[in-house]
Amino acid sequence: MQAFTIFGGTGDLTFRKLLPAFYNMVASGDSFSYQIVIIGRRPYTTEKYCEIARDWVKDFARLDYDEEKFQKLTSYIDYYHMDFTVQDDYSGLDAYYKKRDLKKHIFYFAVAPRFFSVIAHGLTKVENACHGKVIIEKPFGEDLASAHELNKQLESFFSPEGIFRIDHYLGKEMVRNIQTIRFSNPIFSNLWNSHYIECVQISAPEDLGIGTRGGYYDASGALRDMVQNHLFQILSIIAMEWPESPEKLFDAQIRVLRSLRPAKDVDIKNSLVLGQYEGYQNEKLVKPNSNTETFAALRLFIDNERWWGTPFYIRTGKKLSQREIKIAIIFRTSFLQKAAPNILIIKVQPSEGVYLQFNIKKPGDTDDIVQAKMDFSQSDCINRLNTPEAYERLLKACMNDNRSWFSRWEQIELCWKYINELVEKFHAANLPVAKYAPGSQGPKESDNLLEAAGHKWI
Repeated sequence: MQAFTIFGGTGDLTFRKLLPAFYNMVASGDSFSYQIVIIGRRPYTTEKYCEIARDWVKDFARLDYDEEKFQKLTSYIDYYHMDFTVQDDYSGLDAYYKKRDLKKHIFYFAVAPRFFSVIAHGLTKVENACHGKVIIEKPFGEDLASAHELNKQLESFFSPEGIFRIDHYLGKEMVRNIQTIRFSNPIFSNLWNSHYIECVQISAPEDLGIGTRGGYYDASGALRDMVQNHLFQILSIIAMEWPESPEKLFDAQIRVLRSLRPAKDVDIKNSLVLGQYEGYQNEKLVKPNSNTETFAALRLFIDNERWWGTPFYIRTGKKLSQREIKIAIIFRTSFLQKAAPNILIIKVQPSEGVYLQFNIKKPGDTDDIVQAKMDFSQSDCINRLNTPEAYERLLKACMNDNRSWFSRWEQIELCWKYINELVEKFHAANLPVAKYAPGSQGPKESDNLLEAAGHKWI
């Protein structure tokens, strides 16, 4: 049996995402050959830990709770009490693995990035650990320099092929479905270029504030928290050329990121809007005079043959009017007659599906044109319960050594570099961080960003 070790085993990520994902695997009857080793600083026994985990699995697992299936999951779990910041404790961890004949490893760093190098250094005391795999969560650094240092520290111990940088957006059903919708339907694939597409919009508003994450968020902000990783992932998948195989997906995404109009050539005033919701500075662990953005809207261009001249709009923010992730493809209007544009919307969350708006003649003795709307909800499909969730998919992908579901260092480096350059240019221009009311659509400046080009947010 192999070891799947989770550092940070008593944190929200483990309880809300990882353990429910493991439960779904076991409850689905998947073959499972891992000892799940939970590393925690709290003085729990395995039995006590599993007791606590039960309610989390009940609340967050995709599949209905079944006590027999939960007991099967717990048969794979072993709680190991240690302080992972104490280097001497790793010798005991090595002895633990040897006693149980656990020689092959997957390590999940479900902890803050500042602990990554601490754990990696400690694992030098564990036999064969350097030949294992490690899964790390974003953020991959706080900026380009820290991302470089973090990558250097990890690669000094693990091989580059053994590092799996998880971006759970890549595991979302409708993000993976973008390729099928686009490439398997000639009505879209033949029109997927600047000749026929007026603009592309990627929206990821959230209705909640920062909650208890003030310490992290105030040092990060919307650009680093969402745009640099998740939304650039979506952008590159929408805009990429056909990847000849799953292994070529990364190369296709990289070509898109390299084709982004250089930040030095961007009209920053008409390309980036940053905002902050009213009351943010009063949030717990936030600096009283913080200028950190809780909202970001961008207008980007991809300067290649397929996309020349078509703007890509991105927006995300906290404490907005709703929570959703959607991608809107707005097609150019017909030059033969005046009509509303065709619009394709790919809904990622909370509902999953595809919406299409097109034009028809209004019934009756009239030539008036009206919009017809087709709305497919994948969330309501009978097979929804049989569809693995993001973390479930990604854990399986790592176990199966499928790297196409994970971010690569070159991709992270390009995204950090681009965002850093945009931010530097924004501050050099002395542009303000706009205020907006909680529950609104964000600062009015983000609407102006589109209106200047004759567009509006969908």
